[in-house]
Amino acid sequence: MCPPRSNPPPPAGGPDRTLMADLIQKKLQGELEKYQQLQKDLSKSMAARQKLEAQLTENNIVKEELGLLDATNTVYKLIGPVLVKQDMDEAKATVSKRLDYIAGEIKRYELQMQESEKKAEQQREVLARLQQDYQRSQGKGAAKA
Repeated sequence: MCPPRSNPPPPAGGPDRTLMADLIQKKLQGELEKYQQLQKDLSKSMAARQKLEAQLTENNIVKEELGLLDATNTVYKLIGPVLVKQDMDEAKATVSKRLDYIAGEIKRYELQMQESEKKAEQQREVLARLQQDYQRSQGKGAAKA
């Protein structure tokens, strides 16, 4: 007759410690995913801002070029595949409005990026605390072994 089987001893530190470590690890994983999403959003905002900066530069060049022209010059606007004659004052007004719009969008993206950076910094702090908690829970379990 075989002796009755005994269950293996619980892990060092007890089952509560292992359960706590698992919970901290799951929370850490969730917070890490939030942080990664914040980084993606920040990256998208930076790319959009760079695109706007390029448009701003291009439109400033157009404004300078329009400033070099006099009333005898003809200005054309590209609409689809067709060049359409446009009034000089109308062209200058359109470029000015476009510059104002682009400048406003750049400011909006800068504010959005600042907010994202603040949130990312807060998320980094949360991650650091969770990592410390996790390491403590692991360290205490190992110390009792």
